[in-house]
Amino acid sequence: MEQEQNNYVYIVRCADGSLYTGWTKHIARRISVHNAGKGAKYTKSRLPVTLVYQESFATEREARSREWHIKQLSREEKLALIGEGNVFAP
Repeated sequence: MEQEQNNYVYIVRCADGSLYTGWTKHIARRISVHNAGKGAKYTKSRLPVTLVYQESFATEREARSREWHIKQLSREEKLALIGEGNVFAP
């Protein structure tokens, strides 16, 4: 029997208040790697990071696509997505 693998898109808040978006198959491990200073270059100088948002997908392709779409959002739109900003009316 094949085990279902989850693929996650996540947003972390860095110590300087900035947001970083990524994807992974193991969310807890990835956050630990970021906080150990071995994650993305962007987060290394902005530690610690805190997980503020995640979505789960059945495939890596779906997760990577969603990651790309989230990265296209403005900061204000990302804050609205994670529930910390004003909700924008179209």
